[in-house]
Amino acid sequence: MALTIAGSDSGGGAGLQADLAAFGAFGVHGTTVVTAVTAQHTRGVEGVWPLPPEAVAAQLDAVLGDLPVRAAKTGMLGDPAVVAVVAERCAAGVLPRLVVDPVLVATSGDALAEDPSTLAKAIRDQLLPHAAVVTPNLPEAAVLCDLPVPETLDRPADAIEAMAEAGRQLVAAGATMAVVKGGHLHGPSAPDVVVSDTQVLVLDGPRVPTRNDHGTGCTLSAAIAAGLAQGMPALAAVQRAKAYVAAALESAKDWRLGTGRGPVDHRVWG
Repeated sequence: MALTIAGSDSGGGAGLQADLAAFGAFGVHGTTVVTAVTAQHTRGVEGVWPLPPEAVAAQLDAVLGDLPVRAAKTGMLGDPAVVAVVAERCAAGVLPRLVVDPVLVATSGDALAEDPSTLAKAIRDQLLPHAAVVTPNLPEAAVLCDLPVPETLDRPADAIEAMAEAGRQLVAAGATMAVVKGGHLHGPSAPDVVVSDTQVLVLDGPRVPTRNDHGTGCTLSAAIAAGLAQGMPALAAVQRAKAYVAAALESAKDWRLGTGRGPVDHRVWG
């Protein structure tokens, strides 16, 4: 059993809808804590309505007080006060095997936090010390680490060291493992850099040419959480999750759902 703490995507491609689909692909029952309701589709986000911290706290306590959650992941948190609520449960030891997906901006480019830099600081200071895995993309890693986004986006090989440095900083901030995602890089490959206290590992793979990439970050982090819930070591869960996302992108590459950036095929696995 796994838990997602995230916002709702009315288009069904990202957020807790994507998380539940990814959990289900691996046979893991999913539970939810809703942090915000969004009005969005494949072209962008039309509106965001955050839930108050006390509503998030009540959902957390209801789920954790009854159900055997074996891993959890965060997505859109939106507000430092909500981060604090989640961090309190982590400190109490009731949110095991936490995967932190530091969602600051939607795939469309729309902001999902009123002040992304303040939210990033709260995530870095309060959640990373409890994170089994943190999964930022390049812009998120830059904000979390106060680093520039690599200027070599068209030369992925030259960006690897910058990604590794961001990963090292995230591990120094308390995360057990950091996965700095290379989806924003240009070129034929899509490398992710995995950093822990003991290694720096590049997980490479071919880039899938498609406009249907909405929710890939949510899907990856949820797939990692599913693996952790099943007792997999973190690196094995990350490797399986990357393979799953690549397959989901490939399966959905020619879909025409909506007029913007569509979802991946969460049903491709199993």
